[in-house]
Formats: sequence, structure tokens, C-alpha cells
Amino acid sequence: MSLRTRLLLALLGLVAAGLLVAGLVTYSSLRAFLLERVDQQLREARGPVALTLASSQIPGLPDQTGGPGRPNLPPGTYGELRSTEGVVLNQISYSYGSETQPTPQLPSPLPGAAAQNPGGTLFNTGAVGGGGPRFRVLVQAVPAVQRVLVVAVPLTETAQTLGRLLGIEILVSVLVLVGLGVAAWLIIKRDLRPLEAMADTADVIAAGDLSRRVEPAEPRTEVGRLGLSLNAMLEQIEVAFAERAATEEKLRRFLADASHELRTPLTSIRGYAEIFERGAKDDPEDLATAMRRIEEESKRMGVMVDELLLLARLGEGRKPERAPVDLARVVADAVGDARAADAGREISLDAPEELVVTGDEHQLRQVVANLLGNARKHTPPGCPVHVRLRGEAAGDAGLAGAAGAAVLEVADEGPGLTPEVAAKVFEPFYRADKSRARQSGGAGLGLAIVAAIVAAHGGQVALQTAPGEGATFGVRLPPASSQA
Repeated sequence: MSLRTRLLLALLGLVAAGLLVAGLVTYSSLRAFLLERVDQQLREARGPVALTLASSQIPGLPDQTGGPGRPNLPPGTYGELRSTEGVVLNQISYSYGSETQPTPQLPSPLPGAAAQNPGGTLFNTGAVGGGGPRFRVLVQAVPAVQRVLVVAVPLTETAQTLGRLLGIEILVSVLVLVGLGVAAWLIIKRDLRPLEAMADTADVIAAGDLSRRVEPAEPRTEVGRLGLSLNAMLEQIEVAFAERAATEEKLRRFLADASHELRTPLTSIRGYAEIFERGAKDDPEDLATAMRRIEEESKRMGVMVDELLLLARLGEGRKPERAPVDLARVVADAVGDARAADAGREISLDAPEELVVTGDEHQLRQVVANLLGNARKHTPPGCPVHVRLRGEAAGDAGLAGAAGAAVLEVADEGPGLTPEVAAKVFEPFYRADKSRARQSGGAGLGLAIVAAIVAAHGGQVALQTAPGEGATFGVRLPPASSQA
């Protein structure tokens, strides 16, 4: 059963119950009122009826059955006078010239005939023969004269009034329920239309179109607030799916690049092994060349595997070690190593004597070494490299970050990078110069490792470059207090 039908049936059921209760209360109240009025008429009729009945028993009393002085009693009023033994002494029916009126069917023994009740005994009974109206009967014992007076009034008018009221209540109830049902159906249909539109939109979204949004989406109504919540949820779902798709694409590209990079040294190793099998083992010079190249390619493949494992560990969200590290000493050692490896290149250092951060010293050394190695590999021989380290105070401008951060900059005076290349330098296996030999250019993992290590330490890495203006790699690490 649909929600619309359930709401309609519930509303009609509640209204029908309300109408039934209201009808019962109205019917009962009117019936009690009409019976009270009949009882009052019976009490007022006791005197005239008793006088009329007694006129034939007591000589000298005027006859009350006719003439201008007759009592004003309801048509069909019945009177009866009995002895205390139950013998009917006299009876009268006020028909006022109309056809003979029915008389009440009085039970035997007569209720209240022996009771000393000043107000009399009241009860309802049917007509003689069972085909007439019901009567309201008053039995009044008169012990002083040893008589019992019976007065009965037909309930014809009361029954007609109550019957008409019942008919009106049924008709009004039916009309109210029909009208309310039609109006409620139209209103519920109109108010549920937004929910139906949401359901249709949800079907489209379930089919794969995550860009669709539900309407209405406004804070004024409950349905509108539901639309706002659904749209916010759909926004998050769409972003999550987009991120998952991007992650899957990066993973596929990463696996393809890793396979390609690992295939090269493996191919070289396999080739030199075949040369060895074809006879290089008998020629000392060829044998030495084959062994040297196999060893070099194996080392290069080992370094690449180690870098891939490091990236995988960092990508799992593992926290690096937390210990005080003198970043000034780490940078000075790395600059000294770079100067020894490339004696013909000017590498300047501007750093304080001590600058302590919290982190993993081995990983931080790898960050500085990779940045210096990247500057040496991707700039012409002899191109100067400038290394600057400083502790940033509150209010310093520069890379976005917390005040008091340690800022490391490695700048070169090389050819610089285009914006398109600069946007991808921190991606794994990306090399700006595709023509560089892998022996000198590496696998393109150095800057990706730098970005991953800095992010694991809660820092930031950025690149400022332009064609012909060199490149400046900036690393900001949070102060020791914020990392502890």
C-alpha cells in the first residue's frame, strides 16, 4: 500500500471516529433532553388525568374529557386508574377526535404500584399488539384512596425527532467524509509530488548519473530540508567517487610506470646474462663488462624497489619517528656531501647554527639529499645552487603555514620549468626531460618521496619556477612544539 493511500485512510479513519463520537454525544444528549421533557409532561398530566378518571367514580365532579376546559395533553396520552389489587377501574385515551390511538402494553405486576414514591415510577413499554409506538409510562400509587394512577405518553414525536437527527448525522458524515477524502487526496498528491520527484531523481542517480540533484532543496519545509541533506550527501558521494576514480587512475599509472621502470634493468640483466652464456665467460674483458653492468643494473633496481617500498609505507599513513632533529646540521651535512660529489659546482649555504624540529632524522636527510640531487641532475654542469634555511617567526610571509615553522629552500639558476611541468614534478615516475638517460635522470621518484615525507611530518612543499628563471623548492616543517 502506498504512502498516499495510508495517509488518506488514516485521515478518514480519524475523522470518521470523530464524527461518530460527536454523533453519539449529540444523539444521547438530545434523547436525554426529549425524555426529560416527556417526563415533565407526564408529571404535569397526573392531575388532569386523575381528575378525568375520577369524575366517573365520584359524583359531582365535572367531566374533563371534552369541552373548552379539557386539559392540554399530547395526542395519544393514555390514563388508567386501578385498585391496589390491580383491577382496572377506569381508563381514558386523549385522541382529540382522531382515529383510535394505540394503548400501552402494561406489564403485570405493574412496576411501582406498591411503591411509596412521590415522584412516581417511570419506564418505557411498547403498544398493545406490538405495531404501535413506544410509550413513556408513569405509575403513581395513591395510598390515601387505595388507587394506582397510570399515565402514558406516546414517544412518537421523540422517535421521529431522533430518527431525523440520526439521518441528518449519517448524511452529513457521509458528505463530510467524501468531501474530505477528495480534498485530502488532492492535497496529499500535491504535497507528495516533491517526494515522487526525489524518488525519480534517486532512480536516475542509482543508474549512475551522480551529477543529478534533487528538488526542492530549501530550508523552509521538511521536504526542502530533506532535499538539502540529500544533495549534500550526493555531493560527498560524487567527490568520493571522483577521488576513488582519480586514485585508481593514479594507481594504474603508477603500476604501469613501475613495471616499465623495472623492466629496463631486468632486460639489461637478462641481456648480459645471455651474452655471458654465449661466450663472454671465456673472454675476461667481456666477462668483466657483463658482470659490471649486471651489478649496476641490480643496484639501480634495488634502489628503485627501496624507493617504491618507502612510498608505499608513506602512502599507508604510517607516522614517522618523533624525535628532536637539528635540521641545520642535517642540511649542512647534505650540502657537504653534494659539494664532494660535484666539486665543480657552486653550492652556497645560508643557515643558522642550530634549528631543531621534531621528526625522523633519516627521512629528513633523504628530503634534503633528494632536493640537492634533483638540482644537480636537472641543471647544466657548474650551475650554482643556493640552499637557505631559516626559522620563521610569527607574521612572516611566504609559504602558507604555522608561525615559527622551519623553512628550507633549495634554489638553482637553471632553465626553470613551465607551469605544466611544474604541476606534475611531485608525481611518481614523472620526468620533465624524457630524453635523459635513466642512469643520470633516475626513475622520477625523488620529488614524490620528498612530498610524501614532508606531508607525513605535517609540512608543506612548494615549487616556484618560470622558464629561464631557475627553480626554487621550498619545504616548511612545523615547529617542534606542534609536532610533539
